[in-house]
Amino acid sequence: MSTVKLAIVYYSATGTVDAMAHRAAEAGEKAGAEVRLRRVAREATTGEREATEAQSAHAEAAPEVPAASAEDIVWADAVLFGSPTRYGNIAGQLKTFIDSLGPQWGQGLLADKVYAGFTASQTLHGGQESTLLALYNTIHHFGGIVVAPGYTDPTKFVDGNPYGASHVTGADNDAPLGDADNAALDHLATRVVTVAGRLRD
Repeated sequence: MSTVKLAIVYYSATGTVDAMAHRAAEAGEKAGAEVRLRRVAREATTGEREATEAQSAHAEAAPEVPAASAEDIVWADAVLFGSPTRYGNIAGQLKTFIDSLGPQWGQGLLADKVYAGFTASQTLHGGQESTLLALYNTIHHFGGIVVAPGYTDPTKFVDGNPYGASHVTGADNDAPLGDADNAALDHLATRVVTVAGRLRD
């Protein structure tokens, strides 16, 4: 059986989603996947500059992640999208990237892949689930296969999000990932890689 190719494409303003993406990448590699970790670039708006200045030490110390391209999605058997929650939806930067995939969508190159997502918000119930559901609307248009975690592992009864993985950052956007967050990300990435592998067989 050939190795599953997993693309993790994310946008992070303060470093939280970046940390989540790196954790998912480690879990994907442990599950046997070839992983491409790719970031979506920030826009130089005033709000984004302020967010950049407030980045966590983890984000500032993290090695540079290559910029995402359409080719990364075409290459992949499975894709994890990561975004902070913005008013119950994905961030505009990630949406702009996804919207740029029209040519690939038109050629059917985004279909028949496994997709799932992860997100973060400042507050509990801060739109995390609606963000993931909004993301999946696009995946349905791709003809993709949404592989949400559901309650397929005991860890999901701890983090409580059957739609993907999510984290509450707190008012200062600096709450670190906890054991439940890491377990949810591990399960999400492993499940996506496992199902994608079954589809390839």
